[in-house]
Amino acid sequence: MPDELPSDLRAPLLRRFVDVRAGEARAAVLGFLYFFCLLSGYYILRPLREEMGIRGGVENLPWNFSATLAAMLVAVPLYSKLVARVPRARAVPIVYRFFLANLVAFYLLLRLGVVPREVARAFFVWVSVYNLFVVSVFWSFLADLFTSDQAKRLFGFVAAGGSAGALAGPACAGLLVGALGVANLLLVSAALLELATRGATALVRWSRASGASLERELEARGSAAGEAVGGGAWSGIGLVFRDRYLLALAAQLVLFSLGNTLIYYQTARLVAAAVPDSARRTALFASVDFLVNAVALLTQSLATGPIVARLGLWAALALVPALSTAGFAVATAWPSFWVLAVLQALRRAASYAVERPAREVLFTVVSREERYKSKAFIDTVVYRAGDAGSAWLAKGLAAAGLGIAASVVAGVPAGLLGLGLALWLAREQRLREAR
Repeated sequence: MPDELPSDLRAPLLRRFVDVRAGEARAAVLGFLYFFCLLSGYYILRPLREEMGIRGGVENLPWNFSATLAAMLVAVPLYSKLVARVPRARAVPIVYRFFLANLVAFYLLLRLGVVPREVARAFFVWVSVYNLFVVSVFWSFLADLFTSDQAKRLFGFVAAGGSAGALAGPACAGLLVGALGVANLLLVSAALLELATRGATALVRWSRASGASLERELEARGSAAGEAVGGGAWSGIGLVFRDRYLLALAAQLVLFSLGNTLIYYQTARLVAAAVPDSARRTALFASVDFLVNAVALLTQSLATGPIVARLGLWAALALVPALSTAGFAVATAWPSFWVLAVLQALRRAASYAVERPAREVLFTVVSREERYKSKAFIDTVVYRAGDAGSAWLAKGLAAAGLGIAASVVAGVPAGLLGLGLALWLAREQRLREAR
């Protein structure tokens, strides 16, 4: 991971697309590369996870999501205990290298052929935990390093690094799987995770070497790299239920998860019925990932910053709920694989490109304990609780004999409620930033 990039080579090119100011170019590039490595490593694993889910039976997906939620309930308090006692400069690498060790363990299990069916189920759950956890840690880390103003200007560009990685990951998997085999792809993913870890370390060095004015502002927010967050293992959870701002963020994520799972479950049913071949299903999932992330990368590179700067944070936060309301209404009227696939692609692209960077700005105006602990609880446990509840709801609707239209109609009121929450959160963020 490059740590020293000449300013005269970075800033002029960046300023054509991003509102980069003095002393920020290095951090923006490091953030881009850090997120690129993180998500390219994950997206090497994602098509395999999706295939494992269908291979284990679509009817068992609710159990997979429930197992993931249970794993989150164990992981989040352990993570909170870590960041309470260990400074972020050490805590973030510890988290990433723990997951790196897990990847090596799965590599050995796959190579040795140990209980393949059980390992496949465990891998599905592990990847579902891994992707939310490492991305949540990434955004907590950046919200701690960047001010609210910097986040609004730079997070779109940084997020584009993730979308570029999400394009490179499936492409890398497709090119290398024939030559290396599935098990060895896990080592490629592990190497990329190590590069991401080095990117986090480089950003800490940038923070320490940044200008005095930024240091004073970060110190006022209690963001010194040499300090641990403090508090207990469960304190971040209590903070969510005591602060209506954090509670609204949690509710917004549950509504987003509801929409995702309704589409995912119905699409999985249709794909399982229409595409019996395992390799073709894996290729289909990889193609969808590639298309979604290509659109997201283009949007993030060119439009996310201007949307937030010109229209305001509310427009970026409201985009996905507005799309969801309209899309679910269309899916209710014309239920088909392609309608659901297009809706899923639009939601994911809009979320990655615009809504996710905007949502991370919301965490720049909360305390460090909320930024690391409460955010981790919301991004992982709350999100997977929404997944699990939505999956059981979808399974119950299918068991009752309801068709696709009747199963996805709940997405319409969820989208409207999410739109209201997005507008309130944008207003509350402005008030907190002013204070």
